[in-house]
Amino acid sequence: MALDQLLIEILVDPEDKQPLWYFEGDEVLYNPRLQRRYEIRDGIPILLISEGVAVGDEEHAAYEGRREAAVETGTGGAGAAGS
Repeated sequence: MALDQLLIEILVDPEDKQPLWYFEGDEVLYNPRLQRRYEIRDGIPILLISEGVAVGDEEHAAYEGRREAAVETGTGGAGAAGS
């Protein structure tokens, strides 16, 4: 279930209060600054610091690559938040 675009635009990381990248296919919101992802369960973003999952450099690079590709192609599906 895709998140509403308005919701994506207003969601921020609970720790640094900055925008998140949305990856619809993975059902996650991602904070590239803290390298932390948050799951979306049953259409509900779980934005609790304790529920965030730290990602390693390899996964971080993959998210950045997907974000860059989405911006370049204009697909906007990946990483629409914080554009």
